[in-house]
Amino acid sequence: MAGLVALCLLLMLTGVLGFDIGLSKGNSLNHQQITESAILDVTLHVCRTVALTEGKDFTSPPQPFTSESVAAACGAKSSKSFQEVISVIQQTNRQVDISHFFDASYHCDDEQLAEGRKIITDGLSAVKASNKLNNYKAAREQLGTLLHTLQDFYSHSNWVEIGYELPNSNLIRPSTSIGNIAAVNRATCHNCNGNDCKNNILEDILREKILTSGYFFVYRSSSKPTGKCSHGGDLDLTSTIEPKGGINKDKVDSSHGYLHWKAANIAIAATSELLEDVRQAAGDKQFLQMMGISKGKALCFVIDTTGSMGDDIDAVKTVTSTIINNKVGTEDEPSVYILVPFNDPDFGPVKTTTDPNAFKRAINLLTASGGGDFPEMSLSGLQLALTGAPPGSEIFLFTDATAKDENLKSTVIALIEQTKSVVNFMITNLLVSRRRRQSDNDQQQQQQFRMTKSGSQLYTDLAKASGGQAIVVTKSELLSATSIITESSSSSQVTLLQAARSTGTAENFIFIVDESVRNLTVYITGTLVTFTLISPSGVPQGSAEVTGPLIITSQSVGNFQTLRLNTQVGLWQINMMSTNPYNLKVVGQSPVDFLFNFLEVSKAPLGGFDVVDNRPRAGVNGSLMVTVTGSESAIVTEVTLVESSGSGKVNGSVEAQGGREFLVHFDRIPSAEFVVLVKGQISNTSSVLFQRQSSTSIRASTVTITATNANSVLVPGTPLSVPFTLTTDGAGGTFSIQATNDQGFTSTVPSSLPLETGGSANGTVNITAPTSTTSGTVVTLTIQAVAPGATDTNYVVLRFTVLKTVTDFTAPVCQLLSLQSNCSDNCSSSMWEISVEVTDGAEGTGIDRISLGQGNGTMNTSLTAGNGNITQVTYNASCCSPDVELVVVDQVGNVGSCFYTVRKITSTQTTPVNVTTPTAPVNVTTTINKPQAAVSMATKPAQFFLLCFSISLLASFFHFK
Repeated sequence: MAGLVALCLLLMLTGVLGFDIGLSKGNSLNHQQITESAILDVTLHVCRTVALTEGKDFTSPPQPFTSESVAAACGAKSSKSFQEVISVIQQTNRQVDISHFFDASYHCDDEQLAEGRKIITDGLSAVKASNKLNNYKAAREQLGTLLHTLQDFYSHSNWVEIGYELPNSNLIRPSTSIGNIAAVNRATCHNCNGNDCKNNILEDILREKILTSGYFFVYRSSSKPTGKCSHGGDLDLTSTIEPKGGINKDKVDSSHGYLHWKAANIAIAATSELLEDVRQAAGDKQFLQMMGISKGKALCFVIDTTGSMGDDIDAVKTVTSTIINNKVGTEDEPSVYILVPFNDPDFGPVKTTTDPNAFKRAINLLTASGGGDFPEMSLSGLQLALTGAPPGSEIFLFTDATAKDENLKSTVIALIEQTKSVVNFMITNLLVSRRRRQSDNDQQQQQQFRMTKSGSQLYTDLAKASGGQAIVVTKSELLSATSIITESSSSSQVTLLQAARSTGTAENFIFIVDESVRNLTVYITGTLVTFTLISPSGVPQGSAEVTGPLIITSQSVGNFQTLRLNTQVGLWQINMMSTNPYNLKVVGQSPVDFLFNFLEVSKAPLGGFDVVDNRPRAGVNGSLMVTVTGSESAIVTEVTLVESSGSGKVNGSVEAQGGREFLVHFDRIPSAEFVVLVKGQISNTSSVLFQRQSSTSIRASTVTITATNANSVLVPGTPLSVPFTLTTDGAGGTFSIQATNDQGFTSTVPSSLPLETGGSANGTVNITAPTSTTSGTVVTLTIQAVAPGATDTNYVVLRFTVLKTVTDFTAPVCQLLSLQSNCSDNCSSSMWEISVEVTDGAEGTGIDRISLGQGNGTMNTSLTAGNGNITQVTYNASCCSPDVELVVVDQVGNVGSCFYTVRKITSTQTTPVNVTTPTAPVNVTTTINKPQAAVSMATKPAQFFLLCFSISLLASFFHFK
C-alpha cells in the first residue's frame, strides 16, 4: 500500500484537502468558490502525476492556489483558457438557481435525495460520454449543473448533523444506497428555540442515521407534510409553520449556519471526489484538455476539397508539416488538431486529434475532386469548426469560391460571438479561370468566374466580426501567406488594438505597450494602404522605408501585410492613409489578458446578476464583468466600448470586486458594432498602463431570446422539446425564427412569431437524434430571431449530449493470475512481472481503456481468445519500481483500480478501514512476511478518496474556525 499512501500524501501536499481559499464576499463559501477550490486542487494533482510519469520535475505553487499559479505549474503558457473553463463551470453551476429554482430535486430539497442523486449520476454519465468523443464544451456545462446538486446535498440535508465527516460516495454511484431516507409520514423536526435551530432535528432521526432535507416553498406554505423540516430563510414560507425554523447551511447566518464551514469543506471534498472519477474515466491528458490546461492553441483548418483546390491543399500540407516540425515539443505546441473538409454538397466530418502525426496523415489523405458548380458549402464547414473547436480558437478557412450556404451567415456570426473565436479566410484565385472535374468520365470544362462583390464581402464581414483577416492571394502566394499568419499564433497572443474602416480615410490610432509584451506585430489587410509609425520615444518610420529603427521585418503577400516591430514600452501611434477599406490589428505575446461577460439583473428570486449568453440589450444601461488573467496584481482602471468601424465610444465606471474581477457599469450599450477596450496597471510599480482589446466584435440588440436546456441529454430516437421566449424592446411585427444544428438532426420550429411593440411570445423547437447516433455526440442548436425588415437579430446557443440509456453501473474487476519476481537488495539488476485478467462482467459494456495510474514499467494488453469481454494484462518492471496501479475503464466510464506491489512487508494483518458512510467498508488486505507480496484492490476512485479524506479532512476544516 506504499504507493496508495504516497498518493494520499501527494493529494494532501497539493492542497486537495487544504481548502484554503479566499472569500470574495462576506464570510461564507458559495458554489462558485467551492467549485473553483476543487478544480484547482484536482487539476494540480493531475499535472503533478503527468509530470512525474514523464520523469519531469514538478514544483507546486504556494497556497492559496489560483488559476494563474496552477496553470503556470502545469506548464501552460497562458492561464486564460483555464480561467475561462472554471468560469463556464461556475456559471452553469449558478444557472441551476435560475433555471431550476423551484425544482426540489436539483437542490436535494423536500427529501428528494434519491431524485437528486439521479440528476448527479445521469449528468456524470453525460460528462464521461462527451469527454470520450472530445466534446469538452458540453462536458463542462454538464459538470457545472450536476455539481450544484452534489454540493447542495451537504448544505440542505442532515448528512453533516448526523455526524458524517466524509462525502457520501454513493451519490456518484448509480444503483447503490445513499442511506435510509425518511418516510413521507415520519416526522423529522420540531420547532426551533426562537432563533436557535441547533437542535431542531429529532433525536431519533439522528440516532438512526435517517436522511432528510428541508422543504422549501416561496408562494405557499401548506405543502410541507406534517412534522417535516423546513429549508429555512426569508424566502421559505414553510419555515413559518410548525415545525418552525430550518436546517440549511448555505451561509454562516443560515438556520444551521454554525455547520456551514463543515458542510462547505465536505462539499469541496465531494466535488474533488467526483472530478477524480471524471479524470480516471477520461485519462489524465484528456482531463487537462477538458480543464483548458494546454501549452499552445488549437490548430484548426477548414479546407475546400473541390476540384480546383489541389494547389491549395498541397500548400496546406506543407504548412502543416512546418508547424508541427517547428512547434511540437515547444511551449507553443498545438493543444489539439482539428480538420474540417468541405465540398459540395458534402461537408465534414470534424476530425480531432492530439497526435500531430495523425493530423499530418489526415491532411495528406485530402484530395481535390468534385464541386461542379461555383459556390461551395464553406459556411457549413465553418459551423462545424466553431462548434468543435475550443472557445477562443483561431480557425483558418481555405477556399477559392463563394459560399453556397449564405443562409448560415447569422448562425456563424452567432457562434463566433458565443465562442469568441477568430476566423482567418485564405482566399485564392478571385479573378482567374479554373477547371472543375465532374467525374472521371466527364469532359473537363473551362469555367470563367469572378467572385461576386457580395460573396467577397461575406468573408470580409465574418473575418471582421471575429477579429480575423480575409486574405486574398494567388495560389502561388498561399503558402507564404499561411506561413506568415500561423507563425505568430500562440496561446499567449493578446490584442492591443483592432480597427476596421470600410471607407478609406486618414486616421491616427494609438496603442500602449507594457513591460510584459513580447513579439509586437502589426497586421494590415487591404490594398493601397500607407502608414507612419511613431514610437514612444517619438521616432517615426513610414511604410516606404523597408528598413528602419522601428520595423524589424516587413512581409507583404496579396492584400496582407505584417510588420514585426522593435518592442518599446510606452505609447505608440500609427497614422493610416488609404482610399480603400482596410483592417488594422496590433498583437503581441503576454500572459496578461482579460475575460469579459455582459450581465443583466437577475429575474430569479435570489436576485444578483446573470450572465448574458447572447447579445446585450441595445440603447439602455448595462453591466460588464471583467476578469484579468495572467496577473494576480493587475488593476483595471478604464473599460470602454469602442465602435469597431468608427470613433464612437462609451466609457464605463469600474468597481473592483476583489481578486481579479472588476464590475463595469455603462450608461448605455451602443447600437453600433463595438469591441471592449481595457486599460489598467499590471502592478503598482508599472511605469505604464497596459492595454488589451477584445478580438471579437459585439452587437447589441433590442430583441431578446431566451431558452434553457433544462434537459441537456438527448435520447436517440426520442424528440426533445426546447421552449424559448422572444421579447422586444422595440417595434412589434412578425419576427422570423430559424433553428439550425451542426449535426443535421431533424428539427421543427415555427417559421415566425408575432409580437406587439414591447411584447413577448413563446415558441418551441423540437429536435430528434437518429437512433443510430453514438453516445457522447454533442449537437449545438442555434435559435435565431430576426426583426421585421431584418433590422435586428439575436440568438441563443444550446448544447445537448446524445446519450443512450445506461444500464452498466458496475466497475471492471481484476484477477491476479501470476506474479514472478527475482527481486533482491540490488533492485536495479532484478525484475518482477505480473499477469492479470481484467473483465467487465457478463452483462458489462466491455473494457474501453487500461492505463497505468502508477508504475513506470511496461504494460501489454490482449483480448482473451473466444471472449471479447476479458482482457489479459501483463506488466513487468524493475524491482526499483515495486508498485503498479492498473486503471481500468469500461465503455460507459465505470472505473476500476487494481494495485499490486512486491515490497517487503513486516507483519501479517487484515485491516478493514471503516468509513462512516452507508457504503461497505473498503477492505485493504496485505500479505506479510514474503519477499514478494501482492495487494489487489478492485475499487472505484471514490473509495480511494475516502481513504485520503479519513486522514486529514477534520484537520482541514478546523483551519477555518
